[in-house]
Amino acid sequence: MSKRILKMITIKQLETPLYDRIAAKFEIADMRGSNEKITALRKKAYSIFNEMGFPSIKNEEWKSTNILPFLKEDYEWEIIEQEISKDEFDSTAKLIAKHLEAIQNSLKGEQKGAYRIVNINGRINKDLSVFPDATQLKILTFEDAVDLPSFQKYFGEIATLKNNAFAALNTALFTDGLFLEVPKGIKIDKPVHIVNVFLSESNLWIQPRHLIVVQPNAQLEIIETVIADETENAIFVNGVTEVVLAENAHFHHYDLQTGRKGMRFVQRIEASQLKHSNYSNYTFTLPGTDFVRNNLNIHLDAEDLESHMYGLYLSAGTQLIDNHSEVHHKKPRGESNQLYKGVLLDKSRAVFNGKIFVYEDAQKTNAFQQSNNILFSDKATVNAKPQLEIFADDVKCSHGTTIGQLDKEALFYLQSRGIGVESARNMMVNAFAFDVTQKVANPALRVYLEKLITAEMAKA
Repeated sequence: MSKRILKMITIKQLETPLYDRIAAKFEIADMRGSNEKITALRKKAYSIFNEMGFPSIKNEEWKSTNILPFLKEDYEWEIIEQEISKDEFDSTAKLIAKHLEAIQNSLKGEQKGAYRIVNINGRINKDLSVFPDATQLKILTFEDAVDLPSFQKYFGEIATLKNNAFAALNTALFTDGLFLEVPKGIKIDKPVHIVNVFLSESNLWIQPRHLIVVQPNAQLEIIETVIADETENAIFVNGVTEVVLAENAHFHHYDLQTGRKGMRFVQRIEASQLKHSNYSNYTFTLPGTDFVRNNLNIHLDAEDLESHMYGLYLSAGTQLIDNHSEVHHKKPRGESNQLYKGVLLDKSRAVFNGKIFVYEDAQKTNAFQQSNNILFSDKATVNAKPQLEIFADDVKCSHGTTIGQLDKEALFYLQSRGIGVESARNMMVNAFAFDVTQKVANPALRVYLEKLITAEMAKA
């Protein structure tokens, strides 16, 4: 028996309920497929997943993250959209109202509010959403967008499936998705706030899917936040977002990752950029969830463009936060910046693996990568691995990482000036995080984020 087959059997023996459910759901999805391209893509993706199985620590990309303990529950996996009841609608509306009171009221002070897209378990709920005019921004389900030229051109063409089991699984079994397109030359007048609501009456597996297209000379700002119910049911969210930036397009993408015990996130964002475009991604991960894995892949597919990736993670308890990034410089005069900072409490763990690839044609590339971490506990751990692979000879590239502990002398100094230990710690954490939070272009969002950090540190 081959090693590969033996490995698959070993994993399947551990995860038989989940594998059986995946196989059954794929048969249903395959039978109900009506679009030839999507059906063919589903089959290809399922074949890739079936060949690979879920990754183990023997996989180089997952050697610091053991995913198998999070796959042992018998997750429910709905393939058919179901309408929520009136009671569920009312309770969800109250959850959202409370959430918006903290966030969008702040946004009103600076930018006259924000448009709102509410996704409940990965599906748009129009009754709870506030859309801009359709001439400013197309907001459609995949079912409604499937015949649009931009959907047909880009869907499934950006996210890499090879050697990506979770992306392949999402592609094989997504139910529906969110399609956004900013027309040529349009600058959205307010941020678009995507509220991702997760509700469960039992253990639940959810596969959100987004396709975002920003046409030439257009601009978009998206803020994503999370609301979860108050149960302790396991929710596994396996999301994929494909981003396309046309020539001279600009996109600020903020992702505030919060949650509760029992929640697990694997998220893949993959973007393709053309000439003079600018993609800025901001990922902020806070305590609450069991596990978060962020995969951020950027393809600089033309010359003279910029990519900026900023990450801040604050982990607590036994939480595991894993950030993996890849930047592919393929053409001349591209610029990319990566700055990730982590604050680890209790017995939490973090992983950072950042890769920069500079292709042979990508002369005069500027690429910067830095990862800095502070351990607030001697039981917290970080695995950081910055990587460069350069095949061009006229470039400026640098990378580095630091791991340290809170400066006790600085803490003592602040206390000697009459500042309480809690306030002193908050000041030091905010000072450490400042290099990332100051990059947030939305002032109200920056203030809200700093408040979240302070609140979490007060619990420590």
